[in-house]
Amino acid sequence: MPKRKNTFSSWRRRQVQRAVHAGWAWVQRTGSVTAEHPGRFRFGAMGTGTRLAFPLGTVFGEPWIHLGAHCVIGEQVTLTAGLMPDLDLGPEPILRIGDGVVLGRGSHVIADTTVTIGSDCYVGPYVYVTSTNHSYDDPHQPIGKQWPRMEPVEIGPGCWIGTGAVILPGARIGRNVVVAAGAVVRGAVPDHAVVAGAPARVVRRWTPAGGWQPPLRTPAPVPIPEGVTPEQLTALADLDAETAARLAALDPEA
Repeated sequence: MPKRKNTFSSWRRRQVQRAVHAGWAWVQRTGSVTAEHPGRFRFGAMGTGTRLAFPLGTVFGEPWIHLGAHCVIGEQVTLTAGLMPDLDLGPEPILRIGDGVVLGRGSHVIADTTVTIGSDCYVGPYVYVTSTNHSYDDPHQPIGKQWPRMEPVEIGPGCWIGTGAVILPGARIGRNVVVAAGAVVRGAVPDHAVVAGAPARVVRRWTPAGGWQPPLRTPAPVPIPEGVTPEQLTALADLDAETAARLAALDPEA
C-alpha cells in the first residue's frame, strides 16, 4: 500500500527551506565587502562599485592591494600581498587590479612581489596567479623549506583567462590575450594572441597586416543594432526557425 503523504511536514520543509535560502542571501549581501562597507579590511585603494562577494577567501596585506572601480571579485577568491600577514611592504602597492576586472569564484592572486592585472580583464573560476615559485636547488633540503624565487607578473588590459589557468612568476601577458582553460603561462605573451597548453604556446595571433592567423573558423558575432529594445529581443526569441529565416531575408530598408 502506498504511504500517505504528510502534507504538513512537506509544507513545513518548504517554509524552512525558503527561510534558509533567504537567510543565506541576507548573509551574502551583508558580508560582501565594498568601499562603503569595508568591514575589517583596509585596502590601499578600492574604487566605486567594486564588490568582494561573501564568503571571501584568504585576504591579507590589504594596505598594499589596490582595487579599481566596478570590479567583481567572486566567492572564495584569495588576494594576498606579501609572504605572510603583518609585514611592512614599503610605500608602493604590491597587487594592482584595474577597473572593471572580474575574478571568478575560487581564484587565487598571490602577490609576494608585484602583480598587475589590467583593466577589463575577465578571469574565470579557479585561476591561479602567483609571483612566487618554489626553489629546489638544494637536493638535501625539503622544497618547502627552501627560499622561494619571486618575479613580477603583468597581465595586460582586456584579457580573458580561462577556467583553471595558471599564471606563473615572470609572466608578461599583453593586451586582449585569450588564455585557454587549463593553460600554464610563463614568459612573455604578445598582444592579441591566443595561448593554450602546458606550458602555454601561441596557437593564434592577430596582426594589422595579416589579421587572425590561423584564420578564425567561425564568423564574428553580429552586434545588436542600436535602438533594439529588450521586448523586441524577447519576441525574436519566440520565433520559429522558418519565420526567423524569412525576416532575415527581408530588405532592411523596406
